[in-house]
Amino acid sequence: MSQAMLVQTFGIVTDPIPASDEYLTLHFSPSSLPRKQRWRNYGLSADFLGDYFAAFFPGDAAPQSKINQRDTVKAAVSYIANELLENAVKYNEDTFHLPISISLYLYQQQIIFHVINYTSQTRAEKYQRFIQELLSSDLDSYYMQQLEKTATGTGDSSMGILTMMNDYAARFGWKFQPVETHMDTARVDVLVYLDV
Repeated sequence: MSQAMLVQTFGIVTDPIPASDEYLTLHFSPSSLPRKQRWRNYGLSADFLGDYFAAFFPGDAAPQSKINQRDTVKAAVSYIANELLENAVKYNEDTFHLPISISLYLYQQQIIFHVINYTSQTRAEKYQRFIQELLSSDLDSYYMQQLEKTATGTGDSSMGILTMMNDYAARFGWKFQPVETHMDTARVDVLVYLDV
């Protein structure tokens, strides 16, 4: 493990995120009740985000399709937000009592998700190795490989991230940076770009 962590970025990192007329941020503050015991609340929050952002889209069926754009956006936002929050909670370092946050920014052709959580350097380094493997692999082959891992119960499957990329054509960016006030802790910023 390295003594001094440097800022590392992978994928598409937009910093700062461009101004948006429509955005929403939710913070999950530390409390005496462990966040993992409040798991259901994260699903409710993801559904709220889906409902909120779906309201900006027409309820009519898309041209040449029976699919309703509002319902499609609602389902995509709910799924992606839920996966991102689950990962942020699962890999968060709770001992420092730093908040987890999720922000969504709406643009004419895109929604940007921005999740921030804090983790140990050891977990951050493991996550970075996964990201490097993911970004250097053929997505379809890697997806099938991870499905097999899930079916056989061997190792971490990371199916949430792969499903977002494969089924929703989501593009990702990751930024890892040291937290000066908390030794051996990394702030993890995950950016997800969803075309709408």
